[in-house]
Amino acid sequence: MTENLMDKIVSLSKRRGFIFQSSDIYGGLANTWDYGPYGVELKNNVKRAWWKACVYERNDIYGMDAAILMHPKVWEASGHVENFFDLKSDCKQCRKRFKAEDLKDKNKCPECAGELTEARPFNLMFKTHQGPVEEASNIVYLRPETAQGMFVNFSNILDSRHPKLPFGMAQIGKAFRNEITPGNFTFRTREFEQMEIEYFVRPEEAEEQLKQWIDFRFNWYLSLGLKKDNLRLRPHDKNELAHYAKACVDVEYRFPFVTRGASSEGTWSELEGIANRADFDLRQHSQFSGKDLQYFDDQAKQKFYPYIIEPSGGVDRTVLAFLVDAYHEEKVREDTRVVLKFNKDLAPVKVAVLPLLRNRPEIVDLAKKISTDLKKSFVTVYDDTGAIGKLYRRQDEVGTLFCVTVDVQSLEDKQVTVRDRDTMLQDRVNIESLKEYLQDKFY
Repeated sequence: MTENLMDKIVSLSKRRGFIFQSSDIYGGLANTWDYGPYGVELKNNVKRAWWKACVYERNDIYGMDAAILMHPKVWEASGHVENFFDLKSDCKQCRKRFKAEDLKDKNKCPECAGELTEARPFNLMFKTHQGPVEEASNIVYLRPETAQGMFVNFSNILDSRHPKLPFGMAQIGKAFRNEITPGNFTFRTREFEQMEIEYFVRPEEAEEQLKQWIDFRFNWYLSLGLKKDNLRLRPHDKNELAHYAKACVDVEYRFPFVTRGASSEGTWSELEGIANRADFDLRQHSQFSGKDLQYFDDQAKQKFYPYIIEPSGGVDRTVLAFLVDAYHEEKVREDTRVVLKFNKDLAPVKVAVLPLLRNRPEIVDLAKKISTDLKKSFVTVYDDTGAIGKLYRRQDEVGTLFCVTVDVQSLEDKQVTVRDRDTMLQDRVNIESLKEYLQDKFY
C-alpha cells in the first residue's frame, strides 16, 4: 500500500509539473531532480513559511546568504576533511557500491550475492579546483552544509548588528554531498537545499534552549498541516551523535517508503535535526583562523565561546513530506477525485480562473480580464484547455484553493461561481467584490 502511494506521488509530480527527472531527454542523471512550475511554487512557499516563522516573526534571528565556495581551511577546521566520510564496499560482480553500515553480511552483496571488497573510507565532499590550473593549492570544495558560512561570519554579525545573547543566524541554501546510496525520490540526493539556524547561547542556558527549539520546530510542521500521527521526535543515542554534538533530536516523518525492516505503514525518516553543538565550531575556527571568535559580556566583563543550538532541516524532503501528506483520494459518484489538500500558505496556486465555454469570445475575454486583475494579489492561473469538469479535477490535483468559473450568466449579472477545493461547495460572487471575498478566505 505504501509503495503504491509513493508511485502515485512520483507519477502525479511528473504529470502535473511538480518534479521532473533532471536531464530527462538524455536518459536522466541518477538522483537529480528539477522542480517544474507547480513544484517551484510549493518549494518557495515552504521556504517562505520557514523564513517568516524563523526570521520575520522573531527579534533575535539575522538572515544570511553565505557563498557556496569557501576557503578550504574552513573544512579543515570543521572536521569535514578528516571526519566526513562513509565506509563503502563494492561488489566485485555487479559493481554496485554500498554503505558498510547498511550491510548485514559484510562479505556478500545484497543484490547479486557476489563478493564484496573490504570497506574503505569514502569522503562525501565534492572536490573541485579554483582557477585555470588544476593543482593541489587550488582545491576548493562544494559546501556539504550551510552551517559553516554562519560560523565564519559570527564576528561580522557582532560588529555590524551588536546583538546580545541569545541570538542566531538563519540561512537557506544549496549543499552538496557525494552520497553513496541516494534515493527515495527527492528524499536523499547529492544536490539539496537546507534551512538552517545557528543560535548562540550562554553555555548554562543551552539545555533549556534546545528544548524550546525542539518544541518550536515540531509545532511549525503541525501549523502547516502535517498530520500529527505522521510526525515524531527521536532523540539520538550517544553512539550516533556527531563528534561535536552534546545532544540531538530529530523531527521524523513517516514516509511511504518500503525499505528492509520497515513496517507496512511506511518508514520513519528525518525531516530536521535540532542539535546542541556546544562551542566546538567557534573554538575550531578561532584556532585555525587566528581570529578571536569569543563573545564579550559587557556586564560580567568576560569573554567566552557561546554554545550553539542548530535546527537544520532539508527543503527537498520537507516539500516531499507536504506532498505526501496532502495527497487524498475521494469517491465522487462513480469517479475518484485526487486532491492535494495543501495548507493555504503552501498551495502553489491560490486561484484558477476558468471560462465555462471556451468557444464564446466574450466569456473568454471576461475570464482573462478577471485573471489578470487577480494576479496582482494572488498566484493565479487561467485555463481554458478542457471541459469545466476536467479543469476542476486538474486544479484539484495541484491543490488550487479556489476555482472561479465565468459563464454565460456572468455576462448579464456580473457574477462568477467560486468553488472551494476542499468542500467543493460553490458561491455566487459579484465580480467587483471578488478580490475582497478571496482575501477574507486567505487571511
